[in-house]
Amino acid sequence: MWEGIQVVAALKAAGVTHVVWIPDSDLGRWESALAGPEGLPLIRVCREGEAFAVAAGLHLAGQKPLILLQCTGLFEAGDALRNFLIDLKLPLAFVVGVRSFFLHQQGKTLDTCPLFTEPILQAWKIPYEMIDREKGPPELTRLLLNARASGSPYALLYPE
Repeated sequence: MWEGIQVVAALKAAGVTHVVWIPDSDLGRWESALAGPEGLPLIRVCREGEAFAVAAGLHLAGQKPLILLQCTGLFEAGDALRNFLIDLKLPLAFVVGVRSFFLHQQGKTLDTCPLFTEPILQAWKIPYEMIDREKGPPELTRLLLNARASGSPYALLYPE
């Protein structure tokens, strides 16, 4: 697991100005660093669909928000994702924690989150990339910079 302080540094290096999220699973372990004195403005929302709306507003105001959510939150946020990323074509980046990813690969879980995450992104035609956790938080910086350069919505999948 990546340390929160390293993640904060990676996000700042990528130019992220705000983090919009509902803390959950592995991503939730970064909360104290994100909310700390060296962190970033952290906006906690009630539902993941709301995260896309808040991030859209920040983007339209000239900020560079990042949405952090878990795979089940991605499933919940479909309509907001469609409205803001597809219809309005806002180039928002988001990180999806793919719960039980490693256990799924080993056939040791009945959790269907890893099974549906990529097909859902494909159905919405959202480009995505799996984060290589072995490369560490600097990989997050690189991928976020690439996502921003693409000028389109982009998802990064964080295997848990």
